[in-house]
Parts: sequence; structure tokens; C-alpha cells
Amino acid sequence: MIKFRTRLVLALLSLIILVLAALGIMLGQMFKGYYLSTFNERLEKETEILAGEIRREGGVRSFDTEIIKSWSDELKVRISLADASGRLIFDSGATNHGTPASDHQKIVKRLADTDPSTAYQESLASKFGEHYHWRMLTNQSGQADGMVVLNTKVKDLDQIYRQIWIILLFSLGASLVLLSLFGTKITNRYTKPIESATKVAIELAKGNYRARTHEIPPDEVGMLNTSINILARNLQEMMQAQEVHQNRLSTLIENIESGLLLIDDRGFIIMVNRSFKSYFRLENKRLIKKRYHEAIPHPEVLDIIEEVFMTEQNVRKQLLLPLGIERKHFEISGAPIIGTNAEWKGILIVFHDITNLKKLEQMRKDFVANVSHELKTPITSIKGFTETLLDGALEDKEALTMFLNIILKESERMESLVMDLLELSKIEQKGISLTITSLAVDEVIQEVIPSLQNRFEDKQLELSLQLEKNLKITGDASRLKQVFFNLLTNAILYTQEGGRIEVRAFETGERVIVEVEDNGIGISPDELPRIFERFYRVDKARSRNSGGTGLGLAIVKHIIEAHDGEIFVKSKANEGTTFTVSLKKQKEGDRFEEKNRIN
Repeated sequence: MIKFRTRLVLALLSLIILVLAALGIMLGQMFKGYYLSTFNERLEKETEILAGEIRREGGVRSFDTEIIKSWSDELKVRISLADASGRLIFDSGATNHGTPASDHQKIVKRLADTDPSTAYQESLASKFGEHYHWRMLTNQSGQADGMVVLNTKVKDLDQIYRQIWIILLFSLGASLVLLSLFGTKITNRYTKPIESATKVAIELAKGNYRARTHEIPPDEVGMLNTSINILARNLQEMMQAQEVHQNRLSTLIENIESGLLLIDDRGFIIMVNRSFKSYFRLENKRLIKKRYHEAIPHPEVLDIIEEVFMTEQNVRKQLLLPLGIERKHFEISGAPIIGTNAEWKGILIVFHDITNLKKLEQMRKDFVANVSHELKTPITSIKGFTETLLDGALEDKEALTMFLNIILKESERMESLVMDLLELSKIEQKGISLTITSLAVDEVIQEVIPSLQNRFEDKQLELSLQLEKNLKITGDASRLKQVFFNLLTNAILYTQEGGRIEVRAFETGERVIVEVEDNGIGISPDELPRIFERFYRVDKARSRNSGGTGLGLAIVKHIIEAHDGEIFVKSKANEGTTFTVSLKKQKEGDRFEEKNRIN
């Protein structure tokens, strides 16, 4: 596509050339006509003068031919004298002019028979290349005495005509160059700003609001460029403000904990946030521009969406949805989006994960029930045996001793429960006070084993220790002993007589790993997520008979997390359980000073 500036320059040059060519043709014809007219007038006057002189000298026959020759040389014309019939009497320049003598005689003869008022000389000029002028001479009696003929070549006129055209062409060429330069300059002055404004307008249409055009001195084009720059700045400011708001909104939508799903009026998903994808394990799937029933695999959610579509009313429901091996509680809110003039835009679905709230509610209920149950049993026992003693059993020494031992045991059980509750409450409210030292994990585990030796022997359990030496970490030795004591106690409690317990300690990378594995009753997949809850027991009858409070693993989890560690569990029902503790390894060369820390 030819640029506007090129087309404008070509049009301007074509117009200039056309005007100059027409002007040249017109001036050339004017100069030619003027020169011919002037030349003919001159010959006409010279002919009149010669004719008058010849008359005064007595006629064509008595006139001195030498004078005629001198006149011919002086005037640079061919002068001929002829009688009344046209027969030549004298010819001054037959050899100096192009017309031969025979032809000249014929022409003169023809002129004698021609009316002088005709343009016969023009036809002769076109035929012989000469102009002829003549006058008839009369004597004193008024009769024709003869004629005088003047003729000259027209080639000199052609040369002059060529010179005129050369001058015209040079003048017109110089004018063309000057006009082209000025036209190009003027065109550039006005077309360049227009082209620049066009480019900026194209960039603005593409969304590049940083584009600017050069501002020129104030005129119409300058006002156009200034207006475009003002428009571009306003658009840029508007887009920047919109981007800020869009980024804020996107950040808010992406980082809000609730899952958001926006569906248009045709049922296509047009917006979804990170939380929704995380809830339903859809991080690697493309959801935008998909039908909602293709993206959501849960019929309960689809029913809510369809209910909002059909009723155009807000809907709120609580659902328990299976997500892989987990089940989560959601409060789902659906609301229609109605635009101006009651135009239907779509619906918005919000997913609130209330699983933790449900768990907390269930934990509160379980806590109240468990504490009530745990306290009820020893209180009932103490009350019953006390009443029995008061009813007369004090006199029976054996019964008295047995009942007092039972009361003591139940009191100790109540004390252990209360102490564990206080410990757990203090940990959850104020954190754990740790005395950080450098210690070896293998040595800590070895120190715990003797206090449990009787329990291993009572149940005839085989203990296997596979401990690497000098597994250095930084931590609280007493707290870590409490962790391993509780883990081994659980292993003993839930392992049948004659079973096997294995403790392994090793390092991997920057971590120290401790595994406590047993081949006991194991834990079902449904119970695994709850084993670190307070008062939760896998086998409630067995743990209660053993004196356990159901708080040990909850305390263990808090202690490990206070050491910036992690605890995991793997188990299968009737096959056994493995608890894995991961702690940070102390780096070689690190200097360590004992200090207290509260986590």
C-alpha cells in the first residue's frame, strides 16, 4: 500500500508538471505568434518603404540595382523587381536563398496575379520555408509599372523559436525543481505529523497506551497531535488505574480462602480461583470456557447450581463431599448475577471450607464427652468403694486394703488425666518452654528403654534397636524423651503378646529420622486422620484398661512441631503401625550454647 505522503507528493508533482507543461505550451505559442506578427509587420513596412523609394526614383526600370543590393545586404532579405506581368527584372539574392531562380520566377509570376490582401505568403512559407511580401508599383498615370518582392528564410525563425523553448523549458524545469522541493517540504511538514498521529492511533487501538506523537508548533495538525497525546495519556492513566484495580481484585480472588466459581448465562465457567482448584484437586486442569457439569464431578454441587439457575434465588447449603481419601465439609452459597434492566448475567458459587469448624465442634463434643466419661468412671469407683467402706467394710482388713488400693489407683488415674489436660492446655495456649542443647538422638532413645523394660517383659515383646551413632540434633532432651516414651508406650499398648517392636534411627540429608514400628492391631484408614486428636483412641477398651488418657499423641505432635520437626504415621489394620519423626540435624562445625526457647 502506497503511503499517504507518497500519494500526496505524486499528486502534487503531477499537478505541477501539468500546469507547467500547459503554461509552457501557451507561452511558446504566444511568443511564436508575437514574433511572427512582429516579423511580418517589419517586412510589410520595409516593402512599403522600398516601394515608395522606387516610385520616387522613376520606377522599377530606372532604379539603381546597386542600391537594391545594398538594401538586400543591409536588411538581410531577398529583394526582387518585376514588371507588371511578373517577369523578373532584378533579383538580389538568388544564390543566397533556398528558392531556386526558376521557382522564384514562378512565385513572383503567381504573386503578380494574386490579391495582396490574401495570406498566400503563408502557404509559400510552408512550402519553401520563406516569407514573401510584395507591392505593386504604378506610374504617374496610374498604370501598373511593376512590383517589388521581399522574401526571407523562415529557418531563422525556427532557431529563435527553439531558443524560446529552451528558455521556457529551463525556466519551467527550475520552477519544477523549486516547487517540488517546497512542495515536499510543505508535504512533509503536514503529512509526517499526520502519519505519526496515525501510527499512535494504531498503537492505541492495539492497547499500547504508552505511544506518543511529536508535538509541533500550534496549528491544526499540532492541535491534532496534542489532542492524541492527551488522549493517550488519559487512556494510559485509566488503564493503569484499571490494572491496579484488576490486580487488587485478582489478588483478592486468588488468595481468598473460599473457593469462587463464576458461571455465565450459558453455563460456561468464566472465572475460578486457586482455592476452588485446590479444594477439588483441579490444579492441572483447564476450567475456563468449559461447561460447569464437565468440570465439577459432584452431583450435589451440580444440583445447587441448577437450583440457582432455575429459581434465580440465593441458595445456601452445607455438604460433606469426598475428596480423594478425605471428606470435607463445605458451606456452598449460590447467587444469581442480574445486570442492568434485569439482564441475566450468570451465577456466582462460593465454597467455604468448614471442615475445621466441624472438626472443632466435634472435638468440643468429644472433649466434653470424653472428659465426662473419663472422670465419671474413677469418681464412680471411688464413690462406690467409699460407700462400701462406710457401710461396714472397714472392719474387714483385706477388703479395706483392696478398696483403698483401688481408690488410690483411680485417684492416680484422675491425677494423670488432669495433669495431661493441664500440660496440653498450657502447650496450646502459651507454647512449650524448651531448654535447647546439643544432644544425640540415639542416646536419648537408649535412656528411655529401661523405664519400659518391665512392660516389654510382661507382654513378652521383642525389641529391636537399629540406631546409628552420634545423630546430633539441637533440642530439649526431656521433651524428646517424653516423645519417644509415648510412642513406645503406644507400640506396647497396641501390640499383642509375643509381638515385635523395632526402633530405627538414621540420617538422610539434613534430617535425622526416627521410626517406631510395631506389628500390632494397626489403624484403619478412616481413623488415621484423627489419631493426634485429644482423647482419641483406636482401641478404647484396651487403652482405658492400661491407664492411658488419650492425650499422649496430641502432646507428642506439639513437642515435635516445637522442634521444627514433623511426625508421620503409616498403618494398616491388623498389620501394624509405623510412626516416623523427622528432626533437623545439627551441622558439623556449628558452635552451640545452651539456651531457653518458647515455641
